[in-house]
Amino acid sequence: MERVIGGAAQFAVLTEALRGGVVALGNFDGFHAGHQAVVGRALALARGRGVSGLVASFDPHPARVFRPSLAPFSLTTISQRFELFEAFGVDGAVMLPFDAVMAGLSADAFVAEWLVGRLGVSGVVTGADFTFGKGRSGDVGQLAALMAAAGGFAEVVPAVADADGVISSTRVRRCLMSADPREAAALLTRPFAVRGVVEHGAKLGRELGFPTANMRMGDYVRPAYGVYAVRARLASGEVVPGVANLGIRPMIEPAQELLETWLLDWEGDLYGQEIDVELIAYLRPEMKLDGLDALVVQVMADAEAARAVLGQ
Repeated sequence: MERVIGGAAQFAVLTEALRGGVVALGNFDGFHAGHQAVVGRALALARGRGVSGLVASFDPHPARVFRPSLAPFSLTTISQRFELFEAFGVDGAVMLPFDAVMAGLSADAFVAEWLVGRLGVSGVVTGADFTFGKGRSGDVGQLAALMAAAGGFAEVVPAVADADGVISSTRVRRCLMSADPREAAALLTRPFAVRGVVEHGAKLGRELGFPTANMRMGDYVRPAYGVYAVRARLASGEVVPGVANLGIRPMIEPAQELLETWLLDWEGDLYGQEIDVELIAYLRPEMKLDGLDALVVQVMADAEAARAVLGQ
């Protein structure tokens, strides 16, 4: 899959072989079941026409540009999104540089300059709530009219819903923040995964018999603090069961937010390596215990609970 990231000094331009394709256009953070329906329709249309099936998203997320003080809310990193698109069968993916210049483009100018000009697409597929252009002045009806005037087309995919309502990134975040990673996984069609580089820590866990891989949460949404049964996907491709604490570690001073994962029945050096930690099940809230002996007892109990959940 061809991957293109636009930036202040680098504009997203597809290779000639991919021009003329059908593009799924949206933020697609999380690439949940609703997003998959949009991209799936774009791919189906592309295959039927014998052209490339594409995805165009935005970096940074427009909400981050308009409201920079927002708390972290991402469900995926750019690299994770690219991998998800590729696994889904997309031929090319572009991250459009969302900045003050793009935000200031009229709806007409966005279609002419980016969709028709730089990306050269013949068709666009979006969700029903997609808006674009300065002040969000353009909607899906205007997108269809502008693409038709340029000799192309635009199509809208209805929202995907289950028994509890429309599937959305907001709903996935709400599940994670309310300690329900199982429901989040059902909406995403896979577990929510934090990707990060393993850092050196205080090494207290190693001294107590449960060495942990420590990672920062970065721009990810903050799931409920607490202890989780997890699976770690290592750079080698190995998948290892584990138990993780996400939070500020109330027994260690000074307080520092970390995702600390104990890989069960595994030994090795992960420092400096990038790994994915999938949150499978929430086991308990973070708590301050009565000393290190109590901590060891509780962590061992957590490990057994994680094994039971993971079938280990």
